[in-house]
Amino acid sequence: MKKAEASRTKKKTLVIVESPAKAKTIEHYLGTGYTVKASMGHLIDLPKSRLAINVEDGFQPEYITVRGRAKLLQELQKDAKASDVVLLASDNDREGEAISWHLNNALKGKTAASINRITFNEITPVAIKEAIKHPREIDEGKVNAQKARRVLDRLVGYNLSPLLWKKVKNGLSAGRVQSVALRLICDREKEVEDFIPEEYWTLEADFAKGKVKFGAELTQYCGKKPELKKEADVQAIMDRIVSSDCIVRDIKESEKTVRPKPPFTTSKLQQAAANKLGFTSRKTMQIAQQLYEGIQIGSSRVGLITYMRTDSVRISQTALDDVRDWLSKNYPDDLPEEQIEYSVGKGAQDAHEGIRPTYTKYTPDYVKEYLSRDQLRLYSIIWERFVSSQMKNARTVTTSVDIEAGDALFHASASKLSYKGFYNVIKTLSSKEDSSGRLPSLSVGEKLSAGKFYPEQHFTSGPTRYTDASIVKTLEEKGIGRPSTYAPIISVLLDRYYVTRNNKQLVPTPLGRMICKILVEAFPSLINEQFTSDVENDLDKVEKNELVWNSMIGDFYGPFKERVDSVMDTQESMKGVLDETTEERCEKCGRPMVKKLGRFGYFLACSGFPECRNTKSIPLAKCPVEGCDGDIVARKTKGRGKEFYGCTNYPKCSFLSHFKPINATCPKCGWFMVEKYDKKNGSYKSCINPACDYLHSPDGMEGQE
Repeated sequence: MKKAEASRTKKKTLVIVESPAKAKTIEHYLGTGYTVKASMGHLIDLPKSRLAINVEDGFQPEYITVRGRAKLLQELQKDAKASDVVLLASDNDREGEAISWHLNNALKGKTAASINRITFNEITPVAIKEAIKHPREIDEGKVNAQKARRVLDRLVGYNLSPLLWKKVKNGLSAGRVQSVALRLICDREKEVEDFIPEEYWTLEADFAKGKVKFGAELTQYCGKKPELKKEADVQAIMDRIVSSDCIVRDIKESEKTVRPKPPFTTSKLQQAAANKLGFTSRKTMQIAQQLYEGIQIGSSRVGLITYMRTDSVRISQTALDDVRDWLSKNYPDDLPEEQIEYSVGKGAQDAHEGIRPTYTKYTPDYVKEYLSRDQLRLYSIIWERFVSSQMKNARTVTTSVDIEAGDALFHASASKLSYKGFYNVIKTLSSKEDSSGRLPSLSVGEKLSAGKFYPEQHFTSGPTRYTDASIVKTLEEKGIGRPSTYAPIISVLLDRYYVTRNNKQLVPTPLGRMICKILVEAFPSLINEQFTSDVENDLDKVEKNELVWNSMIGDFYGPFKERVDSVMDTQESMKGVLDETTEERCEKCGRPMVKKLGRFGYFLACSGFPECRNTKSIPLAKCPVEGCDGDIVARKTKGRGKEFYGCTNYPKCSFLSHFKPINATCPKCGWFMVEKYDKKNGSYKSCINPACDYLHSPDGMEGQE
């Protein structure tokens, strides 16, 4: 009887999170008495169709229920009315706090239930139950910081976009942070274009002791560093030393300590995933979200990593105890006596821990059967980085040898790990981390046999274009954006066709460069790194209640609006500048076709628009398939919109390429050439014909793959 009575009086608790996947995981942990629902992100926000900022009344935003979300909001209000307690459990950041604030306002008049906020850094039974024990009020500072950012970005975007519509073309848009990132990419592109490579040469030689051969590089000639600007300089040295004795003049051995790296922050995870796994920033965050929200591991659903938007490397004591316990059982010799603590970077908000696995026992090998290939690859580097961060230093030993040949001095070195330490848990080591070359046992004064000379031509390398990894690193270093915005910044620039991704490099389009030029010249105080960084600092002050949010907006808006109005009147129109008349005729009306720039790149449109609305893709190359009269054009995959290149006669002709054709044909087989890129060779041109091995390297040397 008492049990039945207790059951009737038990409180009904509604927990509201952001995503269905997270709701499913958390509901699995809480059991009876709890209902977990998802808000699907923002239910209440600014409308898309108008400014919705009352500039005359302290810049107050005019929020509405997001289109298509009214029914979901009504369902949550109904669930709240049937509950005794409502716990708002959106993400523990500014955006999440704003979601909870809006939900609180929308629910409090519809239910008698108590409404509170809970937060957690990981989705595990212990973390969720602990959060429920410690509900709190909404953090108004965080809400105001989000409101300030939202209002500022709306004011900038809704004033700059009409300017671009009037002066460039309809449908364009500009953003406060994205425009600064675009400027960085455009500035780098100009540096790449302006760079003039200079020729230089290096000289290597083979040496041998008995049957053991090794290579060494010329480092000195006549007691100085050699200046080898042309082939004749190298040849002159080879002619003078070809008959000289080769003597070991010096041998040095040095030991170096290699420290483990701290756990990942958001930016460092995106950089590592780009460099090691080839992931875009967007892909990295999508997969990290899946790992955070929960994966079915056997009969249980488990959040495998902590919250993935963070700029801190701090780790909780519970997690440190967990990893040290695991190491004591699996790598006891590599466990330091004391736990290792890492300093939090300057400017870090430190709201969350560094990114780590929720349970050390869930090793990559343990969970691999439950994860997709990409989930496993990302989880592996997160797990390895965290576990290794609490292990002993590694040590390397480097042996260096100087070999004298007449007036020339050659240098060779070899490194190896003398103590693996934290590398024991890292599956893949680079050659630099593991070993580089091998040397025989040598002694000073020993005579060696000389082999072939290897003179090699080089050209100085200029600045490289940004990649996802390097632009994220730069944004972080310059204080532009926050962990939650790095991936969206890149995605927006790509989606707007202001930037394209070519061989993993970010290249500004003609449209992107034109927009950048207009904005930078018209708004130099806005489209720059310092202003964007200062805004981030001011938002931090708003969050700490050290600055009133709308006074921050007021200081900015007056001068900005004056400048917008002035530029609107004085800026020269650039409409049609990027259009180009072609010799091709419209097959429907016979008028010339015009090469135009649209949302997804260039296309051909009839010059008779609007009477004739014929459009088509721009042919990039003739289809190389024998008997096919089609053209190769750019296409996009359904869903993700990834670009590939296929025949206009599809499905009759199924030819496709993932590499963009260039204006060159293979001299060996006549098929078209494409540009490829890899870390070993850099950019190079290659024949698209799978039966042809022709390639053309950057220095003009032809060869075979």
